[in-house]
Amino acid sequence: MSGRSEQILSLAGVGAPFTEHHDLSALFKQAMLNKVHGICFSPYVEGQGPGDKITKEQIRHRLELIAPYTKWIRTFSCTDGNEFIPEIAREFELKVLAGAWLGASDKINQEEIENLIELANNGHADIIAVGNEVMYRGDLTEEELLVHLYQVKNETKDIPVGYVDAYYEFENRTQITQACDVILANCYPFWEGCTFEYSLLYMKDMYHRAMKASGGKKVIITETGWPSRGEEFYGAVPSFHNALSYFINTQQWSREEAIDIFYFSSFDEPWKTDSEGDVGAFWGLWDKTEKLKF
Repeated sequence: MSGRSEQILSLAGVGAPFTEHHDLSALFKQAMLNKVHGICFSPYVEGQGPGDKITKEQIRHRLELIAPYTKWIRTFSCTDGNEFIPEIAREFELKVLAGAWLGASDKINQEEIENLIELANNGHADIIAVGNEVMYRGDLTEEELLVHLYQVKNETKDIPVGYVDAYYEFENRTQITQACDVILANCYPFWEGCTFEYSLLYMKDMYHRAMKASGGKKVIITETGWPSRGEEFYGAVPSFHNALSYFINTQQWSREEAIDIFYFSSFDEPWKTDSEGDVGAFWGLWDKTEKLKF
């Protein structure tokens, strides 16, 4: 592999590299008009973050902006107003991967689980996720997570139940992998310091490792993306060009090989700088003012 030129060549699947900005913009526009498989949805406006109450009005407004460009959305929480997102998404004929956010608080965890079960049984979700990167963060033990997983499986029916984490966790935690109906894998070449030139190849490897661990279960990439601004992370460089090209590469691969991918994220999220540094604020396809970036 010769690096950058072959990577950009894969954007279009033709014999000449796309290096001009207007060519990439045209490919981006076409991908969006064709509708991506899924987008990770954030309802938070500037000044808000997890723990703040969100309104049905702001949910509906933001869903209206992204609905023309995606078939699915993914949600992360079922409290503080987030539990209304799946039902409102149905107004826009969107499918929903609905998630419960699990952390260190037993009280909040139970509220999340109860709301997830309720919205699933009311027909507002197509796939449900019990927790996001809980093992990666170390918020719960494997046994505690399994209790929540089996509670949801026992109290819902006719809907796939899974758990979201980094792709390698499904290799390392076979009990969790066995408990899931579907494997929900986050794949971030950026956060493993991969240079942009090899990012698509690396993401494919992440996906295939999750596939191998899955035991034949369906694998969905529940998060992947590339930031448009911020500090470098080892060999991974945030930039407008890299973020745009990574998105196009991702969508090309998704279409060619029928890989279900939820792109991260819908809108830039300033609150994420607290945990990720300045790069955390620039993962969106739309900026914080709700303008489509590319």
